[in-house]
Amino acid sequence: MIAGLAQILFWQGVGELVSKFLFPNLPGPVWGLIFLLGFLILRGHVNDSLAQVADAFSQHLGILFVPAAVGVILFLPQLKAHGFAIIMALGISVVFTIAVTALVLRWISGDADEEQSS
Repeated sequence: MIAGLAQILFWQGVGELVSKFLFPNLPGPVWGLIFLLGFLILRGHVNDSLAQVADAFSQHLGILFVPAAVGVILFLPQLKAHGFAIIMALGISVVFTIAVTALVLRWISGDADEEQSS
């Protein structure tokens, strides 16, 4: 399990370096995840220690939402003051996301239908 955690931290460190010196547009952990994914694709499998760490993280994923919940409570007065605007923005973004997802799915399935008929 230590080896799997070391792998995750290694790729996050590489991502932090890339984010700091080459591409500051994306955060280091995102680059680290991209590099880890590429490494795992090239390797073709996930070793046992990395799988154990991933399972442990996924079992306790709810704990990662505690800081976000504390942040929401911290800004409760602002949320109350702008509640209507926040609800409208969330509602519109949900409808927009569903519509775009449906259009992309239709576009992808249309391409698949054309390939099958050929």
